[in-house]
Amino acid sequence: MELHNYMEDAVDKLLDKIIDRHENVCKCDKCKLDIKAIALNNLKPCYTVTEKGKLYTKVKEMEPQYEVDIIREITKAIKIVSTEPRHE
Repeated sequence: MELHNYMEDAVDKLLDKIIDRHENVCKCDKCKLDIKAIALNNLKPCYTVTEKGKLYTKVKEMEPQYEVDIIREITKAIKIVSTEPRHE
């Protein structure tokens, strides 16, 4: 197994669903990556290197507050990116 930030998986799992709820945000790859980066920078990383650690994070994912925190940070990031998209 290798070092992995499980929080990235959790954000990926919810990102499209949350973005689809917002009509005023660009859904291009650049904006989605910006949203993901901002959200991840404001969430506590959850690195794993073993199967036991991976299982622990999956159990933690079932806690309601875990998902609420992720949704909150994705929503805040959407507001930032929709206000100032960084298209080239």
